[in-house]
Amino acid sequence: MLTELAANLRQTLGILHKQDIQPVAHHLGRWVPDNTTDSPIWLGDDCAAIPDGEGYLLLAAEGMWSVLVETEPWFAGWCGVLVNVSDIYAMGGKPVAVVDALWSRSVEQSQQIWEGMKAASKAFNVPIVGGHTHCHSPYEALSVAILGRAQHLITSFNAQLGDTLLLVTDFNGKPHPKYPFWDAATMAEPAVLQANLDLLPTLAAAGLCDAGKDVSMGGLVGTLLMLLETSGCGAILDLDCVPVPSSLSLEQWLVSFPSYGFLLSVRPKKVASIQTLFRQQELVCDAIGQITEGQALTFQAGSKSTCFWNLSQDPLTGFSKL
Repeated sequence: MLTELAANLRQTLGILHKQDIQPVAHHLGRWVPDNTTDSPIWLGDDCAAIPDGEGYLLLAAEGMWSVLVETEPWFAGWCGVLVNVSDIYAMGGKPVAVVDALWSRSVEQSQQIWEGMKAASKAFNVPIVGGHTHCHSPYEALSVAILGRAQHLITSFNAQLGDTLLLVTDFNGKPHPKYPFWDAATMAEPAVLQANLDLLPTLAAAGLCDAGKDVSMGGLVGTLLMLLETSGCGAILDLDCVPVPSSLSLEQWLVSFPSYGFLLSVRPKKVASIQTLFRQQELVCDAIGQITEGQALTFQAGSKSTCFWNLSQDPLTGFSKL
C-alpha cells in the first residue's frame, strides 16, 4: 500500500507542474547579489525578499490554473488573491496590495472573476490597486501579483538537520466538489481569516520559526519537496501522523490545496510553544516528520518505509543552495 501510494503521488499534476519551474531556475540562476549586505538573495522562495531598510519588501505573483478560470471564474478570482496573500504570510510578512492581469472574451464574462477577487480583497483586507485588463481575448486567464513587507523572515532555505516538521491547517472547511481544494476560507469570517494568518508574522517576530512554506497546489508532499530542495535536506514524512479531514482520504489530502496550510521546519524545543499558539485559535498544528541528512524524502508508515523522491537524482524546481 505504501509503495502504491508513493507511485500514485509521483504522477499528480500538482507535483509534476512544479518541474515546469526548472527552465526558470536555469534562466534566472539561484541568487542575485544584495548590495546592502554580504549575503546573496536566494531565489526560489514563496516570495522574493528584497532588503529594504530594517526589513524586507516581499514580491510574488501567481498565474491561475486555466481550467479553474474557465469553469469556476468566481472561485478563480478569489483564489488569485488568496494564494498571493498566503505567500506573503508564509514568509512572516503582511500584505500591502495586489495588482492583477486579466484576459477575457468580453467585459460580461470577466465579471465573475472580478467579483471573486473583490470578495477576497475584502475578506483579507488587501486592496486591489491596479493591473492590466484585456476583454477582447480568445481565452480566459488571470494572474495576480502582490506586494508585502516583513521584519523577520520565514524562508524555505533555513530548514536544519533535526528540525521537526509541523503541519498547520484549518479543518473548519469542506472539499471542493470537483477539484483538489480544501475550502476553509470562502465561508469564514474575515476577522477569523485575518487573525489566523497574523499568527505567522507573530511567531517569526518571536523567534519561534525561521523556516517553512505555505502548502501550495503541489499539496503537502509537493510543498515538502520544495522545502527540502531549497534547504538542501532530506526528510522522513510519517504518514501515520498526518492529520486528515474526516471527509477526505489520506491520498486526497496529501495533494490538496488547503486554503490555509503552512509547513514549518522548527527546532524541537520550540514545537510546544508554536502548537499552543495555533491551537488556541482552533487550528491544527501537528508534528508529521523530521528533517534528515541527504536529499531524499522518505515515506514512513508503521514499520514500513519507502523512498518517495531523491532530489539529488531528480530535481523538482531547480532552485537550491547546492
